[in-house]
Amino acid sequence: MSNRRPKAGAGKMMAAQRGSEKRRSAALVGAAVAVLVVFAGAIGFGLYQAQREPASAAVPPGATEQGIPVGSPDAPVTLDSYIDFQCPACAAFEQRTGDTIGQLVDSGKVRVIYHPVAYLDRFSSTGYSSRSSAAAGCAAASDVFPEFEEQLFTVQPPEGGDGLPTERLIEIGRAAGSGDDFAECVRQGRYEGWSQRLTDAASRAGINATPTVLVNGEQLQDVSPAGLRAAVDAAAPR
Repeated sequence: MSNRRPKAGAGKMMAAQRGSEKRRSAALVGAAVAVLVVFAGAIGFGLYQAQREPASAAVPPGATEQGIPVGSPDAPVTLDSYIDFQCPACAAFEQRTGDTIGQLVDSGKVRVIYHPVAYLDRFSSTGYSSRSSAAAGCAAASDVFPEFEEQLFTVQPPEGGDGLPTERLIEIGRAAGSGDDFAECVRQGRYEGWSQRLTDAASRAGINATPTVLVNGEQLQDVSPAGLRAAVDAAAPR
């Protein structure tokens, strides 16, 4: 009897040791798996960011980080035009002064920098301001921005609605003479990141309404055709 008791105690100790070792092994395996999951997640996130960043950082050919230039870079007067394609006042401004601006550009007096911002997204269920701004970047890349901009304001949908469908934006671009890549560019929202940066930059610069027009950096108060010509004449070197 007494000889069997130590053996039974030893067996219990060995079983306890084996259980402890199993628990340690399980804990080590669990920790290793957790590390691998975190590592794999980090790699996956890095690849995701690598795939997104080039698109979000893209600047349309024919545009800059500041906007879409139209006219000679040697023009003595720079006109900055901050517009939102959902803004009714911007459409009215285009209808009143579009021809005047075109004449000033053609004369070599003025270079226009268009800033298609997305201030009114909150009034559209489809983010139309951002979509149309990004599409304007696609139009700049196809060298048809002036025609695209004019037509977008001509067919401007009511503020606060869905805005124009993506396929309608593509139709307008094609009618303006866009290239083969335009449709894919618009569908992908290729320049949405660029549009957001334009909007952020305008906000930081204190531009809080559209349209806002600057002539050589000075805000224009009289945005009539006559007021625009007078401001350009005053700003041009003599």
